[in-house]
Order: sequence, then C-alpha cells, then structure tokens
Amino acid sequence: MTTTAHGIESAAWLLIALPLISGAVLLLAGKRANKWGHLLGALVPIVLFVYALMLFFAVKHEHNREVSRHLFNWIHVGRFSIDAGLLLDPLSLVFVLLITGVGSLIHIYAVGYMSHDPGRRRFFGYFNIFVAAMLLLVLADNYLSLYVGWEGVGVASYLLISFYYDRNSAATAGNKAFFANRVGDVGLSVAIMLMFAYLGNTSFQTVLHSHLSNGVASAIAFMLLLGACGKSGQFPLQTWLPDAMEGPTPVSALIHAATMVTAGVYLIARSAAIFDQSQSARTMITIIGAITLLYGCVSAFGQDDLKKVLAYSTVSQIGYMFLAVGLGPGVYAIGIIHLLGHGFFKAALFLSAGSVMHAMNDRIDMRRFGGLRTVMPITFAVFVCGYLALIGFPLATGFWTKDKIIEAAFDKGGTSGWILGIAALLGAGLTAAYMTRALVMTFFGEKRWEDDVHPHEAPKSMTLPMIVLGALSLVGGYLLIFGGGVQHWLTPSVGPSVEEGVHTVNPTVLSILTLVVIALGAYGAYAAYGRKAVPVEKPVAVSPITRAARKNIYADAFNEAVLMKPGQWLSRALVYFDNRGVDGAVTGLAAGMGGSSSRLRRMQTGFVRSYALSMLGGTIAVVAVLLAVRFQ
Repeated sequence: MTTTAHGIESAAWLLIALPLISGAVLLLAGKRANKWGHLLGALVPIVLFVYALMLFFAVKHEHNREVSRHLFNWIHVGRFSIDAGLLLDPLSLVFVLLITGVGSLIHIYAVGYMSHDPGRRRFFGYFNIFVAAMLLLVLADNYLSLYVGWEGVGVASYLLISFYYDRNSAATAGNKAFFANRVGDVGLSVAIMLMFAYLGNTSFQTVLHSHLSNGVASAIAFMLLLGACGKSGQFPLQTWLPDAMEGPTPVSALIHAATMVTAGVYLIARSAAIFDQSQSARTMITIIGAITLLYGCVSAFGQDDLKKVLAYSTVSQIGYMFLAVGLGPGVYAIGIIHLLGHGFFKAALFLSAGSVMHAMNDRIDMRRFGGLRTVMPITFAVFVCGYLALIGFPLATGFWTKDKIIEAAFDKGGTSGWILGIAALLGAGLTAAYMTRALVMTFFGEKRWEDDVHPHEAPKSMTLPMIVLGALSLVGGYLLIFGGGVQHWLTPSVGPSVEEGVHTVNPTVLSILTLVVIALGAYGAYAAYGRKAVPVEKPVAVSPITRAARKNIYADAFNEAVLMKPGQWLSRALVYFDNRGVDGAVTGLAAGMGGSSSRLRRMQTGFVRSYALSMLGGTIAVVAVLLAVRFQ
C-alpha cells in the first residue's frame, strides 16, 4: 500500500520545479545573466542531489518504501480523471540519484568545458530544463504525466544536440533525433490511449494492478516497447543516437550516461506488470536487445571519431539492459544495476573524450591523436578506468554488472537461451576489441597531431568530476552488487531477483569463459593497432565488414530506402492527387460555372425587341410541343 507523503517528502515537487525555474531564468534573463548564469545552472543539480539523498533515507524508513505526493487535479472530463502526482519508490529514487548525482558532476565539468563559449548561459538553461523533464519522467505516478516528461526530454535534447545550430551537421542531427523519437512517441501515446479505453485510467496504481486479456496486454506492451526503442536508441530506431554527438560533449555525457537513453529501460521496468502478462512482448525485447548490442559493437569498429565510438558503445550497452529487462521476472533489477554502473563508467569515458577534444582544438579524429598518455596523464587515467569498467575487467564495475546479464541470458534455457547467451558473450569480446582500439589509437603510439595543436591537461573544474567518475567506474559495481543491497531495494518496484537455481552454465565456468573472450578481443585489437603505426588517413582497401561498420551497417541507407523514399513517393502522389484531383475538380466546376454564366450574360442585351422576340420564340416552342403531344 502506498503511503501519503509527509515531512521532507512533501517537497518532492522541488526536484522538478527548481531546474525548471532555473532554466527559465537563464533563458529569459538575457545577457545580464552571462556572468553568473553558468554558476546557477551548475548549483541547481548539486542542491537536487543533496535533497535526493535526504529523500532516499526518508523513503527507506517507510514500511513499504512507496510514497505518493498528490499535486493537483489535472484533467477531469466525464469519467476521465487524471491527478498530477509524484511517486517516490525504489525505482524512481535510484533514477533520481543517478540523474542528479552524475548530472551534477557533468554540470560542474561543463563550467570549464563551456568557459569560452558565447552561448554558455543558453546552454545551461537548456541543460537545467533537460534535467527537469527527465526528473518528471521518472517521478510521475501516471503514464500521462510520464508522457509530458517524455516529450520534454525530446524537446530539450533537440535543443542541446543542435546547440551549434549554425552548423549543418548539428542541425541535421537534432532533426534526426527529434523525428526518430517522434516515431517512438506515437507508440507510447497509443499505449496510453489503450489504457484509457480498457481501464478508464492511466495511473500506475490502476494500470499495473489490473489483469488484462492477453491481446490487450500484448498490444499495450508492444506500443510501450516502440516508445522505449525510440528514446533509448534501440533497433530499428537506433540511428539517431550516434549523430547526437554533434552537441557539446557534456550533452553527450548526460544523454548517453545518465538520462535520456535510459528512459526506455525505465519505461519497461516500470511497466513490468504489463510485460509479465505478454510473453511475446518480452521475447521481442530480448531479440531487439541482442540485435542492438551486436549492431553497436560492430559499428563501433568502423568509427575514427572517438565520441562516436563511445556512442555506439552506448547503443550496445543499452542493448544489454534491454536483454536483461526482457528476460522478465527475476532479472529486471539486474538490468537496472547495469544501467547504474553504465552511468558511472560511460560518463567517465565521455568526459575524458571531451577533455581530449578540448585539448586538441576540437578535433576528435583518433587517427590524429596518439601518444596523449604522457601529456594528459589525468585524462588517460580516467579513460583507462572507464575502459576497464566497460570491458568487464575483473573487479571493475562492468565485471559485476554485465556478467550478471550474460549469466541470466544463458539461464533462460532452451535454444533461445543459448542464442541470447552467445550473443551477449560475443558482445563482451567485441566490446573489449573496439575499446582497446580506441585506447591504443588515442593514447599510445607516436603522436600524429598537427603542428598547430598543443595538447594539455584540462582545468580542475573538468578533471575533478572526471576523477570522481573514474573512481566510481572501478568500485561502483561492487558497491551496487555488495550484499544484494540494490537488488533487495528494488524488490517492491520490479519484484525479487533470482540468484539461486539451476544454471545452464556454471557461474564460475562462465565467468572464466567471459574473461577469456574479453582477453582475446583486447589482444586481437592490440595486435592490429598497437604493434604497428596507425595510418593518418583512413585506409581505402578494407574488408566488406569494415566498410559496413563505417556506414553503421547501412542502417541509414536501409531507413532511407524502406521508409524515407516510399514516404516521399507517397507524399508526392498525394500532392499530385490533391492538385489534379481534388483541386482540379473544384477548379473545373468553378471554371464551368464561370464559362456558362459568361455565355448566358451575352443574352442580356438591354433591347426590348430582343426580349419580345425571345418570348415569342418561347411561346411558339411551347405551343408546338403541346400540339405535337395532342395530335400524336
């Protein structure tokens, strides 16, 4: 049973209000806020994180760890009634802590990164609004309020990705992200409509505790899945996410590590009760997760842009999370734990990449780097921490979180379990390979940068958040797994985790096998890129797989051929039909009436004799017809 908010819990609305107000102030204050706007923008998430910690301990002491905060009656039309409210429970609070905690470090980093950018105040305004929308998304107690946050995140991400709107690439990337997300948003909106049609409500309390028929549950689940794929950049809506690197690096870190791309995983975990009623929907989630994690791994190999390598890595790691939550009861918490760990090490990697970009005059081509470990030791150390965590090096974060997903995939059993498990295991080896390639090309070997570049370490405002995230990358996984604390904490929201039982592969044997696969992947990449000079220019004579990887496995070409061009043809056909058919019929009728009236107008001469002659002629014609009928 949900407890009504009291005490410090009653002010939970401040989590959304404060960044929203701050963002509005920064955007409306104009140039007057240029000197202090960035400080306000960075201070707000820090305050929110402190308050989130206080909320965490307050809710922890509640008997059922679920607290509701009613705000106001939002919509009341007939039998349709929606109350705006917040839900403080284990699932929402871990996301709030991740968003505000990692978000605070990224905001602090952004103070230094954006120090010379003339649009810094506008940037922090968008940044705060983005945080507010994401917090509304995870704190909402009904799907309609969640949808408002969902759309808010989409708008804010568009503004941030296309922040440098004078660059065609940034404007295009922002539009691409916006349109791809709109496709997913249609799915979420249809799911909400189905909830109202069959249940008359959209609150979690009603929807998640209702027993639906298999058909209705599957329809809602598939529409929710479409929304999740759009927001989290999963197959087939994954192509927007790597292009989002056109925004400033802090945007990439916040979107890819702690906020937007995790929203789809949150939606599925929050809707666990619905997906538990549809085996077909859960199967589809696991298929999408397996396809996407391998897609991201392969595509990352073909990238020379360091940030795009990390972007495809995010696509892949979110695929692992989808795989976990798709496995259903007992595994939801494992997917969330990997999400939290991923927030630590992916933020560390992105901020390290931003530090490199900052030092290299905004260049991000790894073929123009090399040897940076000696001139940027702090950045190198943090990147290595994130690298070890991502590939699953023993005792680093990924070792504790990702290995659990691989084990759960094998434990599904049957042919599908082996396929999913092998896919997850193969993904671990490929991850080690493409990340080793990125590490070697960026920090090892001979320097390959131009003479006008003078790499240097970033200022403390950037390095300090990086160091904190680097440390969390190493120890965060153990803290998340230790004693099953987080899994137990999440039980009221997603159900208990399954730790014991019959294993398809012995966990110890599987861990050793995973480490062997990771070692082989890392060694293979080192042998290919670390033992010989890296060419400054991209090689032309490459294998078909490499060519496909460079073109993100032709996903954009596929979307263009299957979706965009048929859509253009259909639009042009409809325009032609509208112009020649609908407009033609209307225009033709008008022209006919106009032509007829102009000819009839000529009969109006104004002469009485003409009218008398016409009347006589008409009379004779009528008499002639009558006589003809009579004498017939």
